[in-house]
Amino acid sequence: MEKWFEKQSRLVQILLLLIPVVNWIVEIGVRWSHALRKGSLFKYILAILVTIPSGIVIGWLDCLWCLLFKHLFLCD
Repeated sequence: MEKWFEKQSRLVQILLLLIPVVNWIVEIGVRWSHALRKGSLFKYILAILVTIPSGIVIGWLDCLWCLLFKHLFLCD
């Protein structure tokens, strides 16, 4: 799902991260696919944090981060 998200236009990425429930689902998919691809303990911890309801807050942070730096927070 990480590759799919990166292929989307910046506007679509921002819109996906702005909508609360969609935000959480996209965060879970992108973070877990990134963690499984990289295999880092820190990436797994971040994926677990996103999976629990605090992921909505991280998703809004990712929305701002994506707007400013064109990638998700700690997912480069």
